[in-house]
Amino acid sequence: MTTIHRFEEIEAWQTARQLTKTVYQLSGSGPFARDFGLRDQMRRASVSIMSNIAEGFESRTSGLFLEFLGRAKGSAGELRAQFYVAKDADYLTKEQFTSLSAVCEKCSGQISRLMAYLKSNASARRRSNLPTFKPSNDVDASAPKRSNLPTFKPSDDVDVSAPKRSNLPTFKPSNHD
Repeated sequence: MTTIHRFEEIEAWQTARQLTKTVYQLSGSGPFARDFGLRDQMRRASVSIMSNIAEGFESRTSGLFLEFLGRAKGSAGELRAQFYVAKDADYLTKEQFTSLSAVCEKCSGQISRLMAYLKSNASARRRSNLPTFKPSNDVDASAPKRSNLPTFKPSDDVDVSAPKRSNLPTFKPSNHD
């Protein structure tokens, strides 16, 4: 895979951009344009795909990039589900629905492949770059591992078998009638 220098070079982002443009065009006229809830939700979901890919790439860490790609993939699934709603409401023809769903699945697949690449690349880097540690000769490797955290033992003047008492005051009913 070639080195990507800008998020605009990522194929999944380019596909998401195409998808967003189409969603805006289709939802901008007729009865679809007046269904503010569905129209706006579909627009937000499509923009979310693009935005999460871009934001993850710009984070410059593989872990965050993977997390943002996961969100982008989730938004692609959300958008695909919304295509069904738009089709069922007769805002989309069967052909439009089929075409949009295919582009959305293509984008989702591209995101999945990019995620798989990043995961495999990260695990390969971990395997090759991490030093290995062996116990020194003066340490008993079979001894139980101890934490650097301090241990606390009760003092001699505390009966640890006594029931625990709260620091909260107790209230007794008064005999005033």
